[in-house]
Amino acid sequence: MVLLELAIGFAIGLSLGLLGGGGSILTVPALVYLLGQSPQSAVTTSLAIVGANSLVGASIHRTQGTLDWTVALPFGSVGMLAAYLSSGISRLLPLSLLLVFFALLMLVVSLLMLARKVTATPDHSARPFWVILVAGAGVGLLTGILGVGGGFLIVPALVLLVGLPMQAAVGTSLVVIAMNSLAGLIGHWGEESLDPILIIIFVLAGLAGAWLGSRLSRRIPAQKLERIFAIFIILLAIFLLVDNVQKLLV
Repeated sequence: MVLLELAIGFAIGLSLGLLGGGGSILTVPALVYLLGQSPQSAVTTSLAIVGANSLVGASIHRTQGTLDWTVALPFGSVGMLAAYLSSGISRLLPLSLLLVFFALLMLVVSLLMLARKVTATPDHSARPFWVILVAGAGVGLLTGILGVGGGFLIVPALVLLVGLPMQAAVGTSLVVIAMNSLAGLIGHWGEESLDPILIIIFVLAGLAGAWLGSRLSRRIPAQKLERIFAIFIILLAIFLLVDNVQKLLV
């Protein structure tokens, strides 16, 4: 079981470091289907694991120069507030229904990224500041409701709306994920008990994965990295749809 936890933790860190997302989408199903946690407990545990791994990945991207603090801080700050305020909504609606909507949104975002042509390095300096705030609030809303760090929405928002290059969007996303995860964790605190040993194992394995993923993201061309990201989103969205549509129909 410890080897399985180490392998899952490494995969989560690798996804975060390489793509700037995917941590929670991998963590919650793994905790539920492989380790037997309840969905509610998995959501809370996921926020702790993903938040810690994101901090590690962000520190590595900072040393590589692929992190934009001028975008990360306002995007993350408004997202934290939205995540905290929305953390109680998940108790009002079926989780399967929320995940179906989330999967459909993932499909739309991934298709937009696949259709986008990467040319010169985008200039985000001219983008309105309110775009950053609105995008951050939207991602924070989903973080609080679904218990996801939001990387699969943060990265496309930073690329498509804010205009960051893909590598910078990955590094910047990790800061926002860490901030949103902290806010979501505070909102869910006390609802479910956490397993500190499990979290430590996941985080330690994630350190190695985040380090490797951050290094790889710097070596892969931006357009290829975007396509890998979009295809990964599509595969995860299909999995979520198949799993949760069946639950709604039962």
